[in-house]
Order: sequence, then C-alpha cells, then structure tokens
Amino acid sequence: MLTMVSTTIQLSQELLQVLKGRKLYDKERYEEVIWDLVEDTMALSEETMTLLKQAEKDIKEGRVFTHEEVKAELFVNGP
Repeated sequence: MLTMVSTTIQLSQELLQVLKGRKLYDKERYEEVIWDLVEDTMALSEETMTLLKQAEKDIKEGRVFTHEEVKAELFVNGP
C-alpha cells in the first residue's frame, strides 16, 4: 500500500497547461499524469539500451554497410 503525501510544487502556466492536456479524463490526478511520463522515459531508455547493445554486437561481428554500399543499393534497387 502506498502512502500518499501532499506537497506543493511550482509550475509555469505553460507546463500546467501541458499537464492538463495530458490528462486522460478530467478527474485524473497529476500524479498519474507524471507517472505516465516517467514510465514512458524509462521504457524508452531500456529499449534504447537494448538497441545500442545490438548495434555494438553487429559492428563487432561485421554486420555493417558503408555509406557507399547503402547508396549503391538504393540507386540500383531504388524507386
């Protein structure tokens, strides 16, 4: 069970409007809006790290193409 605390934070009018715009329904609490934003960045970070690790592995194993190879492939098989 979570213990809720009350606090006051200062927001610019602009940020308040952005947060209001992210509410899924009128009575949604700002905590829920903020958690959604935090979770989105956490997932993106995990996904990004996975992709970076895969890219490093691809480079080490020689699964890469030079800029010239990509251009040649697009030129030959392009639209």
